Amino acid sequence: MEPDLFTAAAEDRQEKDPSSSPLAVRMRPRTLDEVVGQRHLLKPGSPLRRLVGDGDGGPAGASSVILWGPPGIGKTTLAYVVSKATNKRFVELSAITSGVKEVRAVIDGARRAAGGYGKETVLFLDEIHRFSKAQQDSLLPAVENRWVTLIAATTENPYFSVISPLLSRSLLLTLEPLTDEDLKGLLARALTDGRGLGGAVTLPEDAESHLLRVAGGDARRALTALEAAAGAAIAKKEAEITLQTVEETVDRAAVKYDRDGDQHYDVASALIKSIRGSDVDAALHYLARMIEAGEDPRFIARRLMISASEDIGLADPNALPIAVAAAQAVAMIGFPEAALTLSHATIALALAPKSNAATTAIGAALADVRGGLAGPVPSHLRDGHYKGAAKLGHAQGYVYPHDVPGGIAAQQYAPDAIHGRRYYEPTRHGGEARYADVAEWARARLKGEEPQR
Repeated sequence: MEPDLFTAAAEDRQEKDPSSSPLAVRMRPRTLDEVVGQRHLLKPGSPLRRLVGDGDGGPAGASSVILWGPPGIGKTTLAYVVSKATNKRFVELSAITSGVKEVRAVIDGARRAAGGYGKETVLFLDEIHRFSKAQQDSLLPAVENRWVTLIAATTENPYFSVISPLLSRSLLLTLEPLTDEDLKGLLARALTDGRGLGGAVTLPEDAESHLLRVAGGDARRALTALEAAAGAAIAKKEAEITLQTVEETVDRAAVKYDRDGDQHYDVASALIKSIRGSDVDAALHYLARMIEAGEDPRFIARRLMISASEDIGLADPNALPIAVAAAQAVAMIGFPEAALTLSHATIALALAPKSNAATTAIGAALADVRGGLAGPVPSHLRDGHYKGAAKLGHAQGYVYPHDVPGGIAAQQYAPDAIHGRRYYEPTRHGGEARYADVAEWARARLKGEEPQR
C-alpha cells in the first residue's frame, strides 16, 4: 500500500466519531479557499492552484514547489488540500522516516502510473532539509523529467538545506507568518463548524486574546489550546470559555498587556528606562512581559538599538554593534529562540557604562540649525572639482590634514555663525573617557595650539 497523507480508514473513523481526531486535524481545510493566510500563494493561476487543477496551463505543466516557513503556518495543510482536491495520484513521504529506497519506489510507481493509465503523480515530501545531499540527488531525475510533481516542505532556509540543482528545478514559495486576524478567523470557524466544536461553547474577547498570545502565530497551537480550554469548560458545564479556564488549561497566566494600547508603550518605556538606570533585573522583567504577551520581537530589537545610541553611545562602543546584531538575529530566527538573543542584548546594554553625550550633541546641533544658525560653508571647504571653482575662490587655502603632523590642520571647518560652539560634551564614563581626551586634543589642534597628550 502506498503511503498517503491520511489513510481511508482513519478518515472513515473521523467521519463516524469526529472527537477521535484532534481539533487541529478536524479543522484542516478541505479546499484552498478555506486556507487561512497565505493569500499571496493562492491567487488564480498560482502554482498551488494549478496543482489542484484550477485553470488550464496548456503546454506548461504544473511546477514542483518548495514550501518554506516556520512550523504551524500551513505547509502540511496546503499539501493536504492538494491531496484532497487534485485529480492526480498523491503520495506522501517524510524525510524523517524515508530514504532513497522509498523515493525510488515512488518514482517507479509514478512512471508506471503515467505510462499505464496517464495518471500524474504529486509527491509531498515533508522535512526535506533532513534528507542528505545524496538523498536529495535521488529526486532530481524525477523532478527534471516531471515523472513526479514535487511538493517539498521545510522549516530551514532552503538556500542552505536544499541542493542547488533541486532548487533550480522548483519554485520556492515562502509562507508568511499567520496574523492575529488569520487566527481569529480560524478560531471562529472551529467554534461554530460542525467538524469542530459545533457551537458548544463561546469564546469572549479576553480569552480569545490570550489564546492568540499563547499560539504565537501557530495555527496548530491555537487549535490545540482552544480544544483543551473548550473541553475544560464543557466539563464544568459552562457555556463560555473564560479567561480563567484558558489560563488553567494552558498553564500560562494572561499578561495584562495590550500591544495596541497604553500598556504596550508603558512596558516598552519601562524596559528602556531600566536599561538606562542599569537595573538589569528590572530590564529582564519588562523584556519577559513583552515576550510573554506576544510582542513583535523586531519592535523590541528596534528599541534596544535606539537605547544603545541614546543612553550608552561611546561609553561602550560595542553596545550598538551588539544591538544591531541582535536585531539581525531576531529577524532571522523569530520566537521562541529570539528570546535568548533579546536577553543577551538587554543584559549587555543594562550593564554597559552610560552616556547620553551623542544624544545631547545632535540635539544641540539640530536646535542651532532650526534656529537659523547655519551660514555659508567656508570657501576653502567648498567643492573645487568643477570648472570655474578656482575663480570663485572655492577650495582655495584648504589644508589637507594628512600632510601635517598629527593629521589635524589648524583651520576653520564650521560656518562663521557657529564657529567655536561645542556640541559634543563627552562624559568620563567607560570608553568615552578616551573620546573625551581625543576631543579636547583635536579641538586644541584646530585652534593652532599644541596640546599635551
